[in-house]
Amino acid sequence: MALYSEKVMDHFRHPRNVGSIENADGIGEVGNGKCGDIMKMYLKIDDDVVSDVKFETFGCGSAIASSSMATEMIKGKPLTEVLQLTNKAVAEALDGLPVHKLHCSVLAEEAIKAAVQDYYDKRNRD
Repeated sequence: MALYSEKVMDHFRHPRNVGSIENADGIGEVGNGKCGDIMKMYLKIDDDVVSDVKFETFGCGSAIASSSMATEMIKGKPLTEVLQLTNKAVAEALDGLPVHKLHCSVLAEEAIKAAVQDYYDKRNRD
């Protein structure tokens, strides 16, 4: 059995939504000092819906794949739905991650939630 699923390899080799968004409505950056992965998510939000999302990730293939998949999962979604995204859902959408790489999907969830929090903070919203 392969260590990584075809979906992980596809999102690693051909990541979606890579880059930054100038004047993003929300930016979330998280990192894991233990493994060295750093993720930065940029959100463009219109009427509380994610109209665009980009990411910059410094890290392993699982981190890049998790970032890419997570952006695909939230694009076009209302913030109420975006905030329900879990690392488990990201890992499942990738057809699984090795146990020692599950922290990558956690970082993707945390980066998105940090970006939404940044958006709310800028607008003095809870």
